[in-house]
Amino acid sequence: MIRQFTKRNKDYSKWYNEIVIKSGLAEFSGVRGFMIIKPYGISIWEIIKTKLDKMFKETGHKNVYFPLLIPKSFFSKEKQHIKSFSKECAVVTHCKLIKKEKNKKELVIDPQSKLQEELIIRPTSESIIWKTYKRWIQSYRDLPILLNQWGNAVRWEMRTRLFLRTSEFLWQEGHTAHSTKNEAIEETKKILNIYTRFLENFMAIPVLQGVKPYMDKFSGSETTYCLEALMQDGKALQIGTSHFLGQNFSKAFDVKFTNINGKKEHVWSTSWGISTRLIGGLIMSHSDDRGLVIPPKIAPIQTVIIPIYKNRKELNQISEITEKIKNILEKQGISVQYDDRDIFTPGWKFNEYEMKGIPIRISIGSYEIKHEKAEVFRRDTYEKMDVSWNCLKKFIPELLEKIQNNIYQKALQRTNKGTLTLDHYDDFKKKINETGGFILAHWDGTINTVKKIQEETEATIRCIPIHIQNNVNVKETGKCIYSGKTSNQRVIFAKSY
Repeated sequence: MIRQFTKRNKDYSKWYNEIVIKSGLAEFSGVRGFMIIKPYGISIWEIIKTKLDKMFKETGHKNVYFPLLIPKSFFSKEKQHIKSFSKECAVVTHCKLIKKEKNKKELVIDPQSKLQEELIIRPTSESIIWKTYKRWIQSYRDLPILLNQWGNAVRWEMRTRLFLRTSEFLWQEGHTAHSTKNEAIEETKKILNIYTRFLENFMAIPVLQGVKPYMDKFSGSETTYCLEALMQDGKALQIGTSHFLGQNFSKAFDVKFTNINGKKEHVWSTSWGISTRLIGGLIMSHSDDRGLVIPPKIAPIQTVIIPIYKNRKELNQISEITEKIKNILEKQGISVQYDDRDIFTPGWKFNEYEMKGIPIRISIGSYEIKHEKAEVFRRDTYEKMDVSWNCLKKFIPELLEKIQNNIYQKALQRTNKGTLTLDHYDDFKKKINETGGFILAHWDGTINTVKKIQEETEATIRCIPIHIQNNVNVKETGKCIYSGKTSNQRVIFAKSY
């Protein structure tokens, strides 16, 4: 049976959820906001993790692991940090369940097992890490510390959506310590560039580098750098962040070092992270009404081979040829799956692998055996080509590169087309409500203006583009698109996830 999806232009949210569930990426669990990531979803995350981990280690970072549970006293040290995260913290208060006296089958919390100090299930790890750094750092010789951890976090979200906003998510969080302000700022920017290269080169998602306005920066940071991507429905998705923390956490936890001149000073620091939200961004950037579209560089299966046969003799012939093709491609580092299951028809398999976004499908039947060729289908354009067996060794790797580039260029063209510079609020409202997109517009710098625009249009400031933030030559004086007051630079507005 061919599985149909809701059309994107009819109900984008429903289409998204159907893609996640029907393609086998994830499903809902028994707890609201917590999802079960299925093998196919985890296989994509493992590729993301492997590629990024390599990029981190090439720049001197090492992996570490800190506990999931954080003492409440640690978490309360940095005032802005606790103010931001307190509303979404999950708290462990007791450590034991007992059977209810009147109903032995029912379990209740043992009131005698109340913890002496409540424990926070980490929403992020700055507090426990900086408590630890106090023991690790005494001298400039102990710096820099360049650490990253892969794990999970819990933030009790009120409105959840699979991958995009869940109460528990998988992620990586980097935490570095430095002897100078400049070194810490350079680290923050370095990570932002690593994320950018990964997202554009591997996930084929074009991103806009920016700085969050003062009211939206990460709690406890001096500056939050971010990456914003434009989805197919015209909404923005924050897809990665890198924070310059200044000395806020080192002062909160009194982490000092003796510098080269023998003087004590507080450590400078950064933190940065991406999460399984990337998979949500992948879906919304590239997929279509027939299912997932996955860039070859992060596809768990890059090529699938499907036999078309009438009897066992034909299958054996096809399998013999397929094994040779499979070995040739795998020696080039291409992941290949041969699906010779006889419980599904070729048509069912075609639909299944299109839905899962496999970049290339190779079909071989008796006709192909006779003419020593294969039918090659590319998922991104639905083109079919006949290719001789002798040419597959060169053809398939080149086609994978073409597919990767085509998926990126398609997303880039959509992003460029969806980015407009506007000066009049009526034009702004029309664009936001009709097609969405990134809108470069002047802002007077006040929170009140941001609130008014959000109330009227649901749009928020996503970032101040780095090319504007860092370059005085592109800054321009103008009038705020809402209030008409003087503005010194443009910012990016958009509706967002």
